[in-house]
Amino acid sequence: MSHTTATPPSTATPSSSAVRALALEYKSLQEEPVEGFRVKLLNEDNLFEWEVAIFGPPDTLYQGGYFKAHMKFPPDYPYSPPSIRFLTKVWHPNVYENGDLCISILHPPVDDPQSGELPCERWNPTQNVRTILLSVISLLNEPNTYSPANVDASVMYRRWRDSQASN
Repeated sequence: MSHTTATPPSTATPSSSAVRALALEYKSLQEEPVEGFRVKLLNEDNLFEWEVAIFGPPDTLYQGGYFKAHMKFPPDYPYSPPSIRFLTKVWHPNVYENGDLCISILHPPVDDPQSGELPCERWNPTQNVRTILLSVISLLNEPNTYSPANVDASVMYRRWRDSQASN
């Protein structure tokens, strides 16, 4: 009887390097939290799904806000980016109606001239949860209105920003 290699199922097994990277990052964020964020595992047995609590940054439209999000990591993390979905409704130019966050650093590093993003603005394996969370805070401070996920929120934000500038 000959043995053939079966094709792996579509749900790839996480690599040991992904497990190691996530375990280290999680421990680091517990010991030295990022201001404005709290993270915990959705399920203690699964390092690949995190719950994130985001506090609206001071001096922004989101000040005083409390937003919950889920962060899902792919089996080949850090070679592929995680995804972030807000569970709390967020009216923001870079958040889709379903809560998915649209941010350059979470886009795979493919050359896509249509996106208006430079490859260096996209995901690379040197990014980590800390840099992602700091980018999300930055996005709450300064939405990207050039390629909005929510056009209405983008128009509204630009009008508000322009009205602030003229005061």
